[in-house]
Amino acid sequence: MSGPPRLVVADGVATVTLNRPAHLNRLHREDLAALQSHFGTLATDPAVRVLVLTGSGRAFCAGFHLGELDGGDTAASDGPQQFERTVDALEALPLPTIARLNGSVYGGATDLALACDFRVGVQGMELRMPAARLGLHYYPSGLRRCVSRLGVGAAKRLFLLAEAVAADELLRLGYLDRLVAADALDAEVHALEQALRANAPLAVRTMKASLDEIARGDFELARLREREAQCAASADLREGLAAFAARRAPRFEGR
Repeated sequence: MSGPPRLVVADGVATVTLNRPAHLNRLHREDLAALQSHFGTLATDPAVRVLVLTGSGRAFCAGFHLGELDGGDTAASDGPQQFERTVDALEALPLPTIARLNGSVYGGATDLALACDFRVGVQGMELRMPAARLGLHYYPSGLRRCVSRLGVGAAKRLFLLAEAVAADELLRLGYLDRLVAADALDAEVHALEQALRANAPLAVRTMKASLDEIARGDFELARLREREAQCAASADLREGLAAFAARRAPRFEGR
């Protein structure tokens, strides 16, 4: 049944599924509230090692429900700002995240996927950011994310031209990390999950935070040094070195 995004956790992997397939998984305010709640839950659960964000049906997501912008000046700003807070919460998650792009990506969903650490797309999908065609100035953190991750040239192409961009071009631009046939999507996402889960959780989480801060240009060297020292003194590092010496798989505990 259609409704707010669903959260399922199994074997250390959380899957959040957008759940309005009849409307290309467009996001209503109640959906944004549900996503924020899910992200809040995952942010404080160290047992969850990876988040996969995906859609139901034939599209990943059509972005924010534009019908909810019709309520005057306040509605025209409140909705996008709630959307911005939701995407920022996704980017800020300490655990690594994968966008499983089961289909095309439109509007604000382009930023929702970009806030994930990795994006796996399917052949035949496309991306379109129609803000300029609608008369919208996109929210600041979304612009920053696009420029920092794809470069200003790619960002201008996506935002100012408002043209549809095919999957092969999205791979070339660096928007997609991997592009596969639809029947290979689950296997590719699973391979990424396994690779992330095989690594030391503390190192993955701290380096993710540091890399994102560097990309935003707001990092402090002292804070990065603290994380470096934390990992250097960790049980995970001792276990990793012992496993390497013994030629066995490490058993990390995230501390």
